[in-house]
Amino acid sequence: MNHYETNLDKNDANYVPLTPLSFLERAKDIYPNYEAVVYESRKYTWSEVYKRCVKFASALEKIGIKTGDTVSVLAFNTPEIFEAHYSIPMVGAVINAINTRLDSKTISYILNHSEAKVLIVDRQFHDVIKKALEDVKQEIKIIDIDDKDANLKDSKAIGSLEYEDFLNTGDEGYTWKLPKDEWQAIALGYTSGTTGNPKGVVYHHRGSYLMATGSAVAWNMPNKLNFLYTVPMFHCNGWCYPWTMSMIHGRVICLRNIDVKKIFELIDKYEVTHFGGAPIVLNMLANAPKDQQKELKRKVYVLTAGAPPPSIIFEKMKKLGFEVMHVYGLTETYGHILQCAWNDEWDGLDQDNQNEIKARQGVRYPNTEGVVVMDPETMKPIPHDGKTMGEIMIRGNVVMKGYFKDKEATEKSMEGGWFHSGDLAVTHPSGYIKIQDRSKDIIISGGENISSIEIENTISKHPAVSLAAVVAKPDEKWGETPCAFVELIEGKSSTEEEIITFCRETLAGFKLPKKVVFAPLPKTSTGKIQKFELRKQAKELS
Repeated sequence: MNHYETNLDKNDANYVPLTPLSFLERAKDIYPNYEAVVYESRKYTWSEVYKRCVKFASALEKIGIKTGDTVSVLAFNTPEIFEAHYSIPMVGAVINAINTRLDSKTISYILNHSEAKVLIVDRQFHDVIKKALEDVKQEIKIIDIDDKDANLKDSKAIGSLEYEDFLNTGDEGYTWKLPKDEWQAIALGYTSGTTGNPKGVVYHHRGSYLMATGSAVAWNMPNKLNFLYTVPMFHCNGWCYPWTMSMIHGRVICLRNIDVKKIFELIDKYEVTHFGGAPIVLNMLANAPKDQQKELKRKVYVLTAGAPPPSIIFEKMKKLGFEVMHVYGLTETYGHILQCAWNDEWDGLDQDNQNEIKARQGVRYPNTEGVVVMDPETMKPIPHDGKTMGEIMIRGNVVMKGYFKDKEATEKSMEGGWFHSGDLAVTHPSGYIKIQDRSKDIIISGGENISSIEIENTISKHPAVSLAAVVAKPDEKWGETPCAFVELIEGKSSTEEEIITFCRETLAGFKLPKKVVFAPLPKTSTGKIQKFELRKQAKELS
């Protein structure tokens, strides 16, 4: 008999499902009067944020929202989307934060596929949402965010409900719901796959809790820090930092749009200690005109992710007073699962060698059980020689539940008991991982994932086009941009400008090809386009 398995069962006293919602309740109880969220003319304490979230959750329940329902949010980094990370799960529902840069067609697909019951949306998106709703099958309650600080010239209502008015229909004494099971879904985020339609990635309460705690440890985040929210809160739920911030009762300074001058001003005004961003944001800060930069009064800690950053960016940021750490992750892993953790023994290396190490994706986060570069055929780890390539495989509690309503894609992504990232990398003798290439044809531009197939399908609809192939072209500013190679129908003609204009009719601006090359496409004997040859050509065009 194993006495450790006898009369020692789980019960209500010794087992409570993990959820990041508990962080907000604790912050309210212990630090009620600490500033929690700051945005332009508005400031809320942790007590006020808690009350607002509870009231909004109550209001959602009053209109019939229940456990398992999807509530979508299309918003900039304002207090409303921060609150939604608590209020929506408080009623048992699932938050679906939508990329603000998407076109109406993709938004309508997401609203349909997620079966959204409610859409919380900033009025700046009036036109794109009105168009998207034309193709939405189910009835959706629209709750407008009327941002008075945005100075919108024409703030046209989208729905009949407004955020603050709706919130005030809720009860402050509402008893919100803890998840019955920590495996219960908390968030649904859509990622661009290698197909035209995005895939829905489902997070659970347990993973969100663990990502929040793991991030704080990995980044050595102290209590009461000042966090500038430059990362869009639709990206992996803002890298899960809405939940981290209440755990460490940090102060969140919201930033509606990326504005270099404003970033420096907010850093100075609110004594910002931490922020995150794609390499392009760092590049904008490092290369900003001197009249837009402000001298830092203290060291500012920065996380960068979204695309492998050029090593020179670390040196440029260091000269300005920023300490940058490179991290890596995917939408499917709640955000970051690798960090380029610094070893003091590297302090004596010259700047070039230090920059090269900092550009590596690094080693696993404390909340990630396994990250290994493997041969995808044998599922065996590759040698730690910095040369042999394999695929990054991940295992742990911060791997998604799966793809929403897509059993086949879920099973394929987790074959062999590991999540297959699709990123090809090497492992250095130190154990630090560095990405070399991508097995998928995803283009990462300014931190955004772009499907090459989606662009190819669009270009192929042009009446003069026979074949189209899109690959990533290295770009100093954006990291990568789409480069289209087009084979025309014999006897027909077109121009680069015409192809881009044609794409603009249906694609979001950031997905447009920045370069179009007209030429016969290299193919195998079976007619398959040889993209590796096109990548070489695109690199030479840079």
